[in-house]
Amino acid sequence: MRAITVRSYGGPRQAQVVETEVPVPGPGEVRVRNQAVAVHPADTAVRSGLLGPLLGEPPFRLGWDTAGTVDALGAGVAGFAVGDRVLGLSHWFATRNGTHADFAVLPADRLAPAPDGLPATVAAALPLNGLAALQGVDLTGLTGGDTLVVTGAAGSLGHLAVQFALARGLRVLAVAGPHDREELTSLGAEFVERGEHLAAALRRVAPAGADAVLDAAGIGAPLSAALRDGGRFVAVRPPAAPEPERGIEVVVLNVVPDAAALAELAAMAADGRLDVRIDSVHPFEAAADAHARLDGGGTRGAVVLAL
Repeated sequence: MRAITVRSYGGPRQAQVVETEVPVPGPGEVRVRNQAVAVHPADTAVRSGLLGPLLGEPPFRLGWDTAGTVDALGAGVAGFAVGDRVLGLSHWFATRNGTHADFAVLPADRLAPAPDGLPATVAAALPLNGLAALQGVDLTGLTGGDTLVVTGAAGSLGHLAVQFALARGLRVLAVAGPHDREELTSLGAEFVERGEHLAAALRRVAPAGADAVLDAAGIGAPLSAALRDGGRFVAVRPPAAPEPERGIEVVVLNVVPDAAALAELAAMAADGRLDVRIDSVHPFEAAADAHARLDGGGTRGAVVLAL
């Protein structure tokens, strides 16, 4: 089978498509024939060597998400049958079980049914980004009427987080580029244009300071000034977590696989209750192009590989 492997650190062309053996599911595991997978900043961080001091030397197979059909079942698996449409999450940093391949093997409890009306490209954008957005909003601890800043609000994770926060009755200050003003305000968020003096711009619309920040864009310490004393800063990228000050609590998001939540997200996306933004879809063989798209910045939704 084909798999996307990093053999040495470097630029997008180091995300190489190589031939390898088809994995065999063990007890409690499911083999999925992938139809689409998403490429994330976490993948590009591995490929570039940014995380090299933590990971050691390649090779690594990349990938967090799977979206496709059940191809084979390991012993003891119940609730799935060959041919079922599924989506799922492999926590790469914990497992190093990369899903960017023709086939992926995951524990059955990491998979959820994919509704028939949900395109595979959309399903692939949900596991990591959807669960991270949902759990990130949970970590803010906010309730109805509180003010939440979401950076990277035009990206896949941020755009989903805006929707989850609005559904909970929060006041959402959505930070993005000027081209996304109409999209974000149509959802019900208040738009704040990203820029050099972002914290001051946020203070102009929330003079008392926001109650929490969900920093999907990885802006980091400069955002702390937008928070009230005792607010909460949820960092999506650990290197961007600021030092605590003024009683601000800093929390680093570590997404947790949750099949039940993922099934609900898939159902919401299928019936139109959740808008899943797709930036671009690339052929699997063009993985390097997908990595280059992410490296270039300014993505507006998920970057997806179609198999």
